[in-house]
Parts: sequence; structure tokens; C-alpha cells
Amino acid sequence: MRIRAAGDQAISVEFEDAIDPAVHARVVALDRALKEEPIAGIVETVPAYRSLLVYYDPGRIRAAALVPLLEERAEQAVGDMESARRFNVPVCYHGSPDLAALAEMKGLDAEELIALHTGAEYRVYMIGFAPGFTYLGGLPEALHTPRLEVPRQRVEAGAVGIGGAQAAINSVTGPSGWRYIGRTPLNLFDPERPEPSFFRAGDMIRFFEISPDEFEALQRRADAGEAIVEAEAS
Repeated sequence: MRIRAAGDQAISVEFEDAIDPAVHARVVALDRALKEEPIAGIVETVPAYRSLLVYYDPGRIRAAALVPLLEERAEQAVGDMESARRFNVPVCYHGSPDLAALAEMKGLDAEELIALHTGAEYRVYMIGFAPGFTYLGGLPEALHTPRLEVPRQRVEAGAVGIGGAQAAINSVTGPSGWRYIGRTPLNLFDPERPEPSFFRAGDMIRFFEISPDEFEALQRRADAGEAIVEAEAS
């Protein structure tokens, strides 16, 4: 474990060099511990794949005092993957921009590719790049594919994509070089919600296929503010 300065108002707690679910579970555990028992002066925590970025107010606590407190908390952080929130997320694969080309590239038909994609369980490693953008681990190796050489200038919110060994769900409409094979009606980012980002680091996701008609019906409900996806009961 390494603790490093990240400018004059942030500290990075790095657990390992590898991207691994168990390592990430420790990141999530430290993040949760700092929220449940805050250290005075910490402003925000941002979990990533193998590290936690801790923003602090140097007018309230100095780095020299904060570092040993973070070391102690990090040593006590025990990852618990069993208590993660779990979600089943609807995806319409029909008409997606890259499904047919990707299936041909992989020597599969579209239904075989969809079966591979929906057959995996994905871990939310990080929220970032754009508000609510959800980076996912767990993509089957057979679907690992480099990003597009030329990014698209417009990709819709809710697009479900592949970039290298990662999967993702696009949160807001914008440019992207990911390969998109489906779209969910789930609204990943809403600044009016108490938690603007729908997902958190450490959540677990499974996708299931829906028809275009089902997509439109669910999107109308989502646009009206209804909850169309909820965490499974533990």
C-alpha cells in the first residue's frame, strides 16, 4: 500500500498495482469507513480501480496529520464483496451501432454475442469521465475489443459499450470512442436526486435483453421519474 500526495489538497491511497475485485473491495471498504466515521477536514472521497482519492481542506487538517489516520483506516479496511448492491439492468440490443460489426469480428452471430454479454456479472469499478459514467469490470474475454480508431461525435445516454477489456454504460449524451452494442432506458445521472449517480463503486450488475417496444415503455416511465431498476433484496 502506498499513500501519495495528489496536489496540495488531495491524497491518493493506493492498495495495489493490479486491477482485481478483491483489491477494489478494499477501496470500497475504506471509502465506506470514511463516510460512516468521517475524519474532520476531509471534503470528498473518490474510489477508483485500485485506489481512493481523498480531498481535504488544508485549513482544517494538514497532510502530515491526515496521512497516519488514512494509513490506520486503510490497514483496517476489509473488503466484503458479499454485501454489494446487485442490479438487473434492461438493455435493448436492437439497432445498436456496433453490434453487427462486432459480432462479425468475433465470428459470432448477434444472439451469441448478446448471450455472452448478458451471461456475465459486472462490477462497478468507478464512476467518472462524465457525470454518472459507469466503468465496469467482468467483460468476458471473448468480447475484449479495442476502441474505435475514430470516435463518434454523438453517443446517446444509456448506451452500453465495450472498450478494451472494460464494459461501460454511457451516462450523458456526448462523443465517445467506445463500441456500443446496446442501450438501457435507465437514467444513470440526475442532479436532482439525493445521489445524482445511480450506481456506486462496488455495485454488481447483470444485463438482460428487452425489445424495442419494452425499451420505449421503460424510457417513458424513467422520463416520468419512476424507478425502473431497483437493487435486489438482500
